[in-house]
Parts: sequence; structure tokens; C-alpha cells
Amino acid sequence: MAVMPEGLFVNGEWRRTASGGTIELIEPATEKTWASVPSAGKNEVDEVVKNAARAFKEADWANAAPAVRARALYNLAAIIRREAKDLAVMEARNVGKPIGDALWEINAGASCFEYYAGGISRFCGKTIPVDKLGFDYTIQVPIGVVAAIVPWNFPFLMACWKTAPALATGNAVVLKPATLTPLTALALGGLGAEAGIPRGVFQVVSGRGSQIGDYLVSHPLVRKIAFTGETGTGARILKMAADDIKKVSLELGGKSPNIVFADSDVDAAAASSPMSVFANTGQDCCARSRVIVEKSVYDRFLKGFVEATEKLAVGDPLDEATMVGPMVSAGQRERVEGYIEAARKEGGRVLCGGSRMKSPGFYLAPTIVDGLPSTSRVCMEEIFGPVACVMPFETEKEAIALANETQFGLSGSIWTRDLERAIRVARSVESGVLSVNCHSSVHQAAPFGGFKRSGMGRDLGMEAMSLYTEVKNVFISLNYGQ
Repeated sequence: MAVMPEGLFVNGEWRRTASGGTIELIEPATEKTWASVPSAGKNEVDEVVKNAARAFKEADWANAAPAVRARALYNLAAIIRREAKDLAVMEARNVGKPIGDALWEINAGASCFEYYAGGISRFCGKTIPVDKLGFDYTIQVPIGVVAAIVPWNFPFLMACWKTAPALATGNAVVLKPATLTPLTALALGGLGAEAGIPRGVFQVVSGRGSQIGDYLVSHPLVRKIAFTGETGTGARILKMAADDIKKVSLELGGKSPNIVFADSDVDAAAASSPMSVFANTGQDCCARSRVIVEKSVYDRFLKGFVEATEKLAVGDPLDEATMVGPMVSAGQRERVEGYIEAARKEGGRVLCGGSRMKSPGFYLAPTIVDGLPSTSRVCMEEIFGPVACVMPFETEKEAIALANETQFGLSGSIWTRDLERAIRVARSVESGVLSVNCHSSVHQAAPFGGFKRSGMGRDLGMEAMSLYTEVKNVFISLNYGQ
């Protein structure tokens, strides 16, 4: 593969670690080692952050004309598209996601760089009328060194979501991919250099979070942390950032509702719902894993939901017909199986799935459970696997209460033909991103993020650019000395 990373990407070049330590990567579909990457230590992280701080001051990236930064980001988007097939295969093998999904995500990453390249000249300050005679204006200035930490479920796409707006606004970026899935993020570093991003402005370090994650977050030269991942880790990052008053944005866990009212197209809702929770093998913080259905159509919906789920093509990620691949690791599969066993012990009915496939690979069949109280572990905690719990409701008020019962508030769907109801329920459900009569909740031009323990700040849209800047206010007096 032309884009296969050759090490850490440090100061414009590939680099091995001083210790020679590596991380062996297991292919989820085969359970065999298929690649390795360097495992950075604190010394490498310290060097990378210092490179970034120096580049921020000396590389003129922050003060470059908007067209200069835009040209580099457009170049990077074009290079990503050129290498899309190889990157998609790399992502499919590293994560276990279907090749069709992987290819879509690679191209969506290119679109992300194109969007923020175009946004550079449109992200502006304001002129403000004030009481004194003079001219008052604001400008958006970059923060400095940004630590971008991304998860294992969407490694390339999340890297683009963080890196593109941070670079567009003139920052220097240190990207830390997840331990299990670092390959495409590392490759992105090399592609960025080819696109014309200056040395030190964009660097990528792979390594175990337990060894370098805390050190990166607490490094005194890091002024902004952009994190996507598990809620407990996000809370710890927030506490560590408090000592230096670092800026932090967090996109964390979810337990999203899928609310189906009796006046909706119930059959369409049932047919489309499997991929709203089982896509990416359920390893998605937006997964609509709490399916809340009006009692009068509960049996009808459940029948269609189970039938559609059992038709999902589960198999080899590199097969274009595959819709659901293996889970990312043996440990993640065992964790999810623990939830399925807990559901059985609590009296839940496993209506389909719940078992491994006989072939090699970390496969787990898409699983639907009902008959559990809404407060059970399976209905309340983020499982991050192919498990959906279904529960009935009788009134709109009850549906909203069930939707809001968890500590999370990221995404969700509402199915109804009643426009007034759709607006009422959307206003009342405590989620940052909602869709009506579909499951489309992520759009490049629209803000994405959650309420409650699902995070703070917003990725995507023009709102994301403000996460990577400080607002500076300047007043020019027209009455000299006063």
C-alpha cells in the first residue's frame, strides 16, 4: 500500500521510537497479527509537543494568508481521495468495518478538509458599536498547540473532524490515535506533509494511552484538548486540564433513543432501524440502542425489526456485500457478551442474535432484547456493541421520560407523521442531535455533539472552528488619549 505508515510522524518525517517498542495490531476478521506500529513514550511526546509549539511560533502557519492554509487543506483532500481505496482497506482490516463503510468514511474525511478549507475565509470577527468614540472589533486567533485524541471506532474520520478545523484556524496539531487502530491516522500525517502543511504543524504519535495519554493531556505547552471517546476518560481529561485551565472539547458516550409513534410509517421505521444501531457492529456513540415503541404498534414493529435484523449480511469486512463486520477486539466482544448474559439473568428475552459466529474473527450476531425494565443495566449503560433493547410506552410524556432517563444525551430518532408532535418531542428530548423519520444525524455543515455526560462543545459545522480559537477584542480610540 502506498500510504502504509512507516513509523511515528514527527516534524515532517517518519520516525521510530528510541526504545524500539512496538504495538502489534490484530486483524479483527482473522484474529491474527497483520501489522505493527511504534509505541511512543514520554520522551517522544515531549519532543513532538515542543516541535508543535516551535512550529506554531516560527512556521507562519497561524499568520499565513487564508488562501495559503486553504490551498494546503484542499491539496490534502485531493490526496486523500487519490489514496481512498488503500486507506479504506487499511481501515477495514484494522477496525473490522465493512469496506463500503470504510470507503465512505475516507471520502467523508476528504470532504471535511474541503469544508474547512472553504471556511477559512468565511470565519470572521465582528465590528461592535460601543459607548466611546472609536472603532471596536474582534478577531479569532488560534490557541496554539492542540492535542487531538481520537477513538478506535472511526479512526480516520474522527482524526479529520479534529484536525481539519484546528489546522484551518492556524493551530499546530498533535494527533494521538487509539492504541488499537492507529494506521490511517498515522498515514494522514504523511499525506498532510505531501499536501504542504509545514514541518511540526501536524504530527501523529501512536502509543498506549496508559503510557502517554495523560502526559500529552497535562503537557504545559498543550493549550487545547479535543477528545472523542469513553465518558470516564473524558471526565478524567477534564480534571487534568483544570490545573492549567486548558480549553477542552469532549465528544463522549451515548445511549440514544429511537422513538416510534403509532402514527408513523411503522414498517419503514422497523426496516431502517437495524442499521441505526448495528452499523459499525454497534460500536458507535450515536447508535439508537434504546428502541422506544408505542404500545399499540409494539408487536408489529418488533416483528419487522427482528426480521430486518436477521437479514443483515454479517461477514468478511473486505466483501462488498458485508453490512456488519466483526467487533474490534476479543476484549470488546467479551464485554458485550457480559451485557447479553446480564439481560438474560434479569429476565430479558433475546429475540435474535446473542451468539458468536463459528468462523474465526471477533464476530457477534446483532442482538435484540426486550422484556427488561428501563432502568436495567442493558437499557441504561452504553454497551458499544450490537445490542438493542426495546421497550413500550403509552403516552408522549412517557416516551420523552424514557428517552431522557439515561445519563447520556447525544443523538436519537423520532418517528411520527404529526409535525407538531415532532417539534414538541424534539424540543423535549435531551439530545444534541436528533433526526425525524430517518436516522441521519451527522452532516458536515451542521454542529454535532451532546448534552449531559455525552460531552461539551460541537464538532462539524462552522461552530467547530470556534473551538480552536480565542476571541480577541480591540478598541481603537478616535479621541486620542481618552
